[in-house]
Amino acid sequence: MAWRWSPIPVFVFSLAMDAEGSRAYQVNTLNTFDEGLVRAVLEFSREHRIGEGRESQPFTVLPGFTYGSYGFDSVAAAPPAVHRYHIGRNEALNDVVTAVFPAYRCEFSGTETLDEAEYRFRHMLHPTTMSRPPVPYLRMRYENTKTGGGSIGPDRGFTTHEVLLRELDLLDGAPGSFVEFENFRGEVWKVEWDGSWVVNGERQESPLPEDWVMASLGCPSRGEPVRQEG
Repeated sequence: MAWRWSPIPVFVFSLAMDAEGSRAYQVNTLNTFDEGLVRAVLEFSREHRIGEGRESQPFTVLPGFTYGSYGFDSVAAAPPAVHRYHIGRNEALNDVVTAVFPAYRCEFSGTETLDEAEYRFRHMLHPTTMSRPPVPYLRMRYENTKTGGGSIGPDRGFTTHEVLLRELDLLDGAPGSFVEFENFRGEVWKVEWDGSWVVNGERQESPLPEDWVMASLGCPSRGEPVRQEG
């Protein structure tokens, strides 16, 4: 009750039916295919019936997944409205397929709207890349008096770990500037510079290291090598 096909050499699609044969789980990979990892994700998804009965939730995330020397700690599932794997080719198949992929818990808040989940799935998470590092759930707003850069409006918007680190570094020597960011748990930090570093109202002796930033986001350090098989 499982299939694998490759429409072009760089893409491999793997699909497995659930125990009842009424729904299916699908893993898509790009460039690198690890059969053992894909099989483990599909077996974990089938065993835990991930995403079943929760179609209204844009992401379902189940911690407790590990495989070999990879760093993933969860499996994530996206419903048909988010993955759209078979839209335009086989609508009936699309409606019964749940996209699943190895993930990191820090990448999901559980409060994503459908639009937010679609954006993260398509443009940020790179779920087809099996060797990917964590892409933390990160919302940020900022203003820099020296560069003139800043976010628009009062709300925090999605951004990347690299942008956060860059804007934190640019605070140095820019009095009146700030960077405010939020992690997947809804925890918020506001970092300012007024001649020294101020984090949530408390002064710091030195710039914030990358390890501190990643720990605040609840993710393993991006500076560590990505663990993978082989």
